[in-house]
Parts: sequence; structure tokens; C-alpha cells
Amino acid sequence: MTTVDTGTEKMLAHVEGGIGWMTYNNPARHNAMSYEMQIAVPRILAAFEADAEVHVIVVRGAGEKAFVSGADISEFDTLRTTVSAREEYDEALAASWRSWREVSKPIIAMIRGYCIGGGLLTAMKADIRIAADDSQFGVPAAKLGLGYAYGGVQELMTLVGPSWAAEILYSARRLNAEEARHVGLINRVVPVAELEAQVRELAGLIAANAPLTVKACKASIRELQKDPIDREVAKVDAMVEACFRSEDYLEGQKAFAEKRAPQFKGS
Repeated sequence: MTTVDTGTEKMLAHVEGGIGWMTYNNPARHNAMSYEMQIAVPRILAAFEADAEVHVIVVRGAGEKAFVSGADISEFDTLRTTVSAREEYDEALAASWRSWREVSKPIIAMIRGYCIGGGLLTAMKADIRIAADDSQFGVPAAKLGLGYAYGGVQELMTLVGPSWAAEILYSARRLNAEEARHVGLINRVVPVAELEAQVRELAGLIAANAPLTVKACKASIRELQKDPIDREVAKVDAMVEACFRSEDYLEGQKAFAEKRAPQFKGS
């Protein structure tokens, strides 16, 4: 196991068995995201992106109560009150959210307990969301008087459609795990006792597959979520062609013929 220096004890990161684990580590506050936690995220994700040993990333919250319960509101009176302070905070926050788009590797959100506000935004940055049956989801912005950014609304609507996005945002109510699965917020609901095992199993399946193929698929999914005029189809086509020209493509055929598991190298 290799640990990653996050710059704060409130964020943990390590690499194990081809999986990069990023943990929001503030259980005393239900993993509410502080400023220092937010600015650590780009550092962690960049380390995973640069590490050839990492094939898939899992994001989780420490403890048993929450994935991430949202932003640390106790900081708002000092960090988000004056215009200048709010601008500085928002710039750092925007950089943190942007860093997720720079990751070419698949990301799984392992969700238990509260997944609220900024926590739900975090989960939506993942490609796949698996939740324990005790999870709760919601966006409380309307109860706090906060402005909910256009990008967050867009991401939510992409997942659940306009009608459910409207109900979630207007009512600010919480959805249980099964309701969240029903509307498309998450992929699956599993018993608490099985959550980590099922996430590890799925992450292991992904990590064992051809990295170039997985990256090309992720790139395609991303481009398809853009407006047609903004899609970089040529870039995806080049990634697909690279798969066919790779050693892994030859290894996949050879392993199939020999009835054995392939040993992919990402080249």
C-alpha cells in the first residue's frame, strides 16, 4: 500500500491493488467539507491520474454516518461573507470541482449515510455510485438561501431529468437510498455490511480490464454529455484507434485463445 501526501489529516489517500482510495476524513462533522479539504482534492486526484498503478479511483467518507454531508457551514461567516472573501473561496472551490474533469480514470463513489449538498455534488462527479441502504440524499440550498450554481443543476438534471431535479431542488427534502436509485441518482443499493465488498469487487473488475479501452469509453461518455457542437469526437476516435494499435489488444486476443485471464499493461 502506498500513501499519498494530501496536505491535511482531514483527507486520506492511498493506493492498493490498482485502486486509488480517497477518503473525506472529518467524521466528527459528518465529513462536512472544509476549505482545506476542498483544496486537497486536486492534489490527490492529480497524484492518482499520474500513477500508472492506479486503474480506478474510489471515493468514500470516513466513519459510519456520512459520505459527505455538504460544505462546512461553520466556515461561511469568515470565508463566504464579504465579496472579496467569497470570491477567493469560490475560485478555490471552482478549481477543486474542475480537477475532477481532468481525471481520465473511472471513479466510483462508495456512499454510506448522509450524501447532502456538496456531498451529492461530489458523488455526481463519479462515474458510478454505489450506496448502502442507510444512505440519504438531498440538496438543502433552498433551506439555506444559497444560490445553487448552474453547473450543479445541469449535472443533477443530466442524471435524473428536469422533473426530479425540480423536486429535489425546490423541496430540499431528503431521498432515501431506494428512491435515489429509482430516480437515477445512484447505480445500486446494497446492505451496509456488503458495501465495501461490492465496491471492491466492481473496482477489481474494472482494474483488471484494458486501461486504454476503459479510458476511451469514459471519454466517449463525457463527450456525449456535451452539446453536439462542443464534442471532441476526433479525440475519442484517436483513443479508440490507439486501443486497436496497442499491445493490450494483442494480449486480449491471445488470452481469449488460450482461455486465460489477460494481463493488460495499458500500452
